[in-house]
Amino acid sequence: MIDWRKYILANGLTVLTHEAWDTPLTTVNVLYNVGARDEDPGCTGFAHLFEHLMFGGTERVPDYDAVVSSLGGENNAFTNNDITNYYVTVPVGGLQTALELEADRMEGLNLTQKVLEVQQKVVKEEYNQRYMNRPYGDMWLLLRSLCYQVSPYRWATIGADIRHVAEATLEDVQQFHEKFYRPDNAIVAIAAPLKHEEMVGMAERAFGTLLLPRKRVAESRCFAREREYPQEPLQITSRRLEVIREVPSDAVYMAWPMCDRYDSDFQACDLISDILGTGNSSRLYRGMVSEGRLVSEADACITGDVGQGLLMVSAKVREGESFEDVIDTIRKETRRLTEETVDPYELEKVANRYESTFVFSQYKASDRATGLCYYTWLGDTSLVNREPERYRQVTPEGVQRAARRLFREENENILIIRKK
Repeated sequence: MIDWRKYILANGLTVLTHEAWDTPLTTVNVLYNVGARDEDPGCTGFAHLFEHLMFGGTERVPDYDAVVSSLGGENNAFTNNDITNYYVTVPVGGLQTALELEADRMEGLNLTQKVLEVQQKVVKEEYNQRYMNRPYGDMWLLLRSLCYQVSPYRWATIGADIRHVAEATLEDVQQFHEKFYRPDNAIVAIAAPLKHEEMVGMAERAFGTLLLPRKRVAESRCFAREREYPQEPLQITSRRLEVIREVPSDAVYMAWPMCDRYDSDFQACDLISDILGTGNSSRLYRGMVSEGRLVSEADACITGDVGQGLLMVSAKVREGESFEDVIDTIRKETRRLTEETVDPYELEKVANRYESTFVFSQYKASDRATGLCYYTWLGDTSLVNREPERYRQVTPEGVQRAARRLFREENENILIIRKK
């Protein structure tokens, strides 16, 4: 069990502390309530661009990485469609400095034309390496735009068009920083072998002088639902897209729009993806890889978005096999889930796997800090300890209900990437 306490500073910053007595290290995790879904459709990729810009230094600290390195620490960040997250881990003696580094770049990021141009070049190179010059690299770019017509989830974090980042002006990024990189739009979690009071005192000294919000911030907030986004209408007809690429083999991707993170069927959908395609005992592996030999690999997952996400199945087709046979086999397995209740043993197995993964994900104090930020952002910090309970409550009947809601013929989206 993770113990934690929450504090709201006068400027609206949410601070979480966790007494991690099992490590000599300390982690400062900063989650900003901004992701790709917060971007204007004509200016996408900015949330991810800022993941890079935040390491460009400030007037006071021109080289963020050098200071972290001098402390014997490490740092990293990630962006997705919902959030942007940063963390720094250092020996406990460097905690105050780590907090001051984060406060400094929250308030005084050194946004110059030179810094912007450098990071624009870095992002364009990442786009080329990860999406354009890699087999199947543009799959998510194609699949998201196929599955979504209205939702801001229709573009990936890299952006809907790389030109949006390439043509961004200094004024554009300054406005983005002012709008989203504020104390009242952030959550800071500290995991350290220190008392709660000592940690919050350090946070107050580092962040307390930053800009005050215009109005009082509520003690209980659900950051994830504070803004309204265009909702994807119910899909009424299936969609299909075929493209030709320089890839080793044909690939099939099938996706179904699913419920949001707060829906009672969310956990059931997650377990359905495990039943279908996680591990060598999954239904798709047994039906298409080990026995059917139709494909060389098969997998299933959910995007896990807080809004209306996707359940996706992927398969790499073996040479000489038909991708139509692969599609039919996937449909057969999804139809089974709508027509038959899953065996309780099979359901327990995937629930066990989820709980095991969840527990191991909290092994390091740095991961606990990230989890505290994420569940606070969702609106219920206690889920950092209780999430597996919700998965245990899913019944075979609940799986079937979620499957019937999910695997409708008109809700199906198929992307086929054919070998050139």
